[in-house]
Amino acid sequence: MEPLVAVPTLPGPQIRIPPPLDGLRRIAYNLWWAWHPDARRLFARIDPQTWTRHHSPVSALLTSVDWSPLLADPRFMAEAEDVVGRFDAYMAAGSDHWFARRHGHDLAGPIAYFCAEYGVHESLGVYSGGLGVLAGDHTKTTSDMAIPFVGVGLLYRNGYFRQTIDADGHQEHAYPDFDPAALPILRVADANGDPLTVPVELPGRTVTVAVWRAQVGRTPILLLDTDVAENDAADRPITHILYVRGREMRLHQELVLGVGGVRALRALGIAPAVWHLNEGHSAFLLAERARELVAAGGSVDEAFAAVRRDSVFTIHTPVSAGNERFDADLVRRVAGPLFEGDGRPRTGGVPIEAILGRGLGVEDDRSQFDMTAFSLRLTNGANAVSRLHAQTANATWSPILERPILAVTNGVHAPSWVGVPMTQLYARYMDADLDDLDGRTNGTRFWDKVGKLPDRELWEAHLRQKRDLMHFARGRLVRQFARHGEAPSVLAALETELDPATLTIGFARRFATYKRASLIFRDMDRLARLIDDPDRPVQFIFAGKAHPADRPGQQVIEDIFGRSRGDRLRGRVFILEDYDMRIARYLVQGVDVWMNTPRRPLEASGTSGMKAAQNGVLNLSVLDGWWDEGWNGDNGWAIGGRENDPDEGAQDHADAMDLYRLLETEVVPRYYERDANGVPRAWLQLVRSAIASTIWRFSTTRMLHEYVEQLYLPAAGVAVHEAAGAAPPLVTEAG
Repeated sequence: MEPLVAVPTLPGPQIRIPPPLDGLRRIAYNLWWAWHPDARRLFARIDPQTWTRHHSPVSALLTSVDWSPLLADPRFMAEAEDVVGRFDAYMAAGSDHWFARRHGHDLAGPIAYFCAEYGVHESLGVYSGGLGVLAGDHTKTTSDMAIPFVGVGLLYRNGYFRQTIDADGHQEHAYPDFDPAALPILRVADANGDPLTVPVELPGRTVTVAVWRAQVGRTPILLLDTDVAENDAADRPITHILYVRGREMRLHQELVLGVGGVRALRALGIAPAVWHLNEGHSAFLLAERARELVAAGGSVDEAFAAVRRDSVFTIHTPVSAGNERFDADLVRRVAGPLFEGDGRPRTGGVPIEAILGRGLGVEDDRSQFDMTAFSLRLTNGANAVSRLHAQTANATWSPILERPILAVTNGVHAPSWVGVPMTQLYARYMDADLDDLDGRTNGTRFWDKVGKLPDRELWEAHLRQKRDLMHFARGRLVRQFARHGEAPSVLAALETELDPATLTIGFARRFATYKRASLIFRDMDRLARLIDDPDRPVQFIFAGKAHPADRPGQQVIEDIFGRSRGDRLRGRVFILEDYDMRIARYLVQGVDVWMNTPRRPLEASGTSGMKAAQNGVLNLSVLDGWWDEGWNGDNGWAIGGRENDPDEGAQDHADAMDLYRLLETEVVPRYYERDANGVPRAWLQLVRSAIASTIWRFSTTRMLHEYVEQLYLPAAGVAVHEAAGAAPPLVTEAG
């Protein structure tokens, strides 16, 4: 099968691989391995030490590998043949997928998806949190579903910050220095076979932008990079740091993303049928496309109308700080010459005031350019990321909306997040294939068979994942506390702490104050009684970062760390530093309960709880974001209700008291209620319901069905139709 979207690349670094294993080279530069554990295990065997450090096949292959023992190992060779065969079969297939059967001839080109960050795997650190991880899951699923799709983002050579927590609980920030040669990416080639670059005109100079490709299964992501020799030393760092604090540098980044992204696609001959802005960071792509049309002879109004017809926009947060705004004078100075034209090639056309006027926010403050408002005005359709978020978004933006913001609730890519023991159990008893939620193979809703999971085996699969988490967490905590200078006796005590037999509650996310990570500590006496119960103890694992500019969020981390090291909570409350996708996998697979306590309705969606539920972990959450529609009464617990007290202090108190009530009267008793064989059968009833109610309904497969039919096809001018016999029986909501 031909590539869905072809992006030519230059050869990567010289990697010496014996001919019988040459297929591993193809896999190393395709992030398909990120959601296939057999492939990861294979690369780990090649160089265990390098894999443990980098978790990247390219890094493992770049070392001086002694291939002789591997070539002589029949088991390794058989596993390699199997993995390479499955990869090649995956890449060759496509026509049997839902999209190809139902809409394969509808689009004249691919969907171009612009996002500031992509969380595909922790080894490619160009993400910070939920937005990026969702974008990564989105691209993995377009690959699985064989949807023609190309992502556009930035290559952050210093990524997002690495977090350490010092002995006083202060968050410290360090930025890695990524070597592109050791990453699973390749330079994109132009038509002459040379490294592709595109220009972006900025005041007084032209910045050269290099283009890299990260291949995610069948889906390419173009990563733009200003750290090239052609640029002045002051411009090379434009794409270095994700969510850089300086506002002018952030504006430069977003111009490179939007304008450079459009020009990279043009240079490659890619003509998108739909342009998807995932959050407002890439909004300048709309202005660049309008500039192109005006330069070709159209009027400004006609250009913006044409741009709007085939563009769609996803809004992600109701929190004011999450919606990107820039000082209007800054935009005039930095972006004005690019869009208005100053006599140089490839510029000209759109008055900057026409852009600023379309970026007025609901408060009509002409001193600000609002990227969200600009995106809403210039796209064919927009969506929020949960039903409740759609209500909030429509109420917030109603003064500038011509049509309602739709609700397309987020989902997660199950193969990336469900642990191996649970995946194997689903396959054995439910005929489940997490790679096949479309049902193209057997056309069945396998989650309806969740009752076939035997109690003991379901419990054992969960405990295997829980033990993996405890082993991992102890190792991280030993290194963390050793750096603090803790005594050997303290480090040794960790071997008996984090007991897998203890009810374990996880809380992991960005430490913004509205997420209320400290809510559980509101009544220390009640909390102490919970965790110290000799027969029914409870332990908590926290993880997460606060943005370097978010001092209140950093104070939350300091507070939790201090409490965790105090006499009352020591040994029962832990905080893991440097939260990333790897830690997230361990947590969502291994805890018993996933706790989420945002101040309703400020959580747009959240996806960690979905990942946990698909692993049989029960949610204990405020009815906000996805949980407001996901909770059904027997798949977890709802903290508080759906009414909000305008007095935030009173609301916080009420939610904290209900959290304690649920823990004391429902969560803890049910977890420790065991039969004669030590199996918590009543608990497992909830586990089954959690799995059945989320594995499809909160999957990116279901999400992509909705994006295609509610946003992509209408933006492409395609009438949504029912192709006879093409739609699988799973398109309807399940669970």
